[in-house]
Amino acid sequence: MIETRVVGGPHVLKHGSLEIPFQIDFGVRKQLTISVYPEMRLEVLAPKGREVSAILERVDRKAKWIAKQWRHFERYQPAEPARRFISGETYVYLGRQYRLKIRTGQNSSVKLKGRFLQVEHLDSKDRIGLRSLVEGWYGNHAKAIFENRMSFCIANCASLELPSPPQLLVRPMQRRWGSCTKRGTITLNVDLVKAPIHCIDYVIVHELCHLKIHDHSPAFYRLLSRVMPDWPARKQRLDSQVWGDAGTNLLSRWKREQLEQSDPVASALDARVLQLEAERICLAIQERRKGPPVLVFP
Repeated sequence: MIETRVVGGPHVLKHGSLEIPFQIDFGVRKQLTISVYPEMRLEVLAPKGREVSAILERVDRKAKWIAKQWRHFERYQPAEPARRFISGETYVYLGRQYRLKIRTGQNSSVKLKGRFLQVEHLDSKDRIGLRSLVEGWYGNHAKAIFENRMSFCIANCASLELPSPPQLLVRPMQRRWGSCTKRGTITLNVDLVKAPIHCIDYVIVHELCHLKIHDHSPAFYRLLSRVMPDWPARKQRLDSQVWGDAGTNLLSRWKREQLEQSDPVASALDARVLQLEAERICLAIQERRKGPPVLVFP
């Protein structure tokens, strides 16, 4: 059921005990898109000229799916705390946790030493300078690792018969892990370097498949399944992994890939699997509270 409390919106989707507000954003596009975001936001994008009543009817038909995604994201809501750049903070790199250790020194540098991310700087209280050093370190390592994994993935996806290696760009992205242009440029989110290698490979292969099919049609998912049969498990790990002892979920910062009710993704992720994963994570968090913080991996 959809309720419109003010003429022209916003609207409220009611499903069971949930009340989910949303607005309709019209633009130059070919089809209606309904997306649920990890930051607990329902987005409805519609082509200009589409009747509002028809859009609301479509949203209402998808109410069950929207509620399912909404409740899924509610399980992983702890947000990443604002970085203070002080010793003891937890940082993640390639799926492993490291404690920040700040030292005063003559040279500005960032190094991994054991389970510590060690930062040396002239002024240990210079938050702007420390931020610049850490972000620069992540950026440099992301570029090197992504280039290496790109070469690996291209070699393992020879059946795609790509005419030439795509151009690779690395930059901060607020709403997605990666993107691909029709001209063959793949952009990866610099923060993807915090995820495990097999999740990085999934995003790269996903974008490589877009070089052949530039949409999320059933044909695209058939191609993705052919070159990477276990992609649903990799995507599930990327989407639901708990990071750090505060229960940080990367999804609270970036847009989860859009899932349509008709997409093969929705059927591929069995509800029981998601339930077991959620239970496993909750148990892991309880165990962590009894001892030193550890990264949750099965």
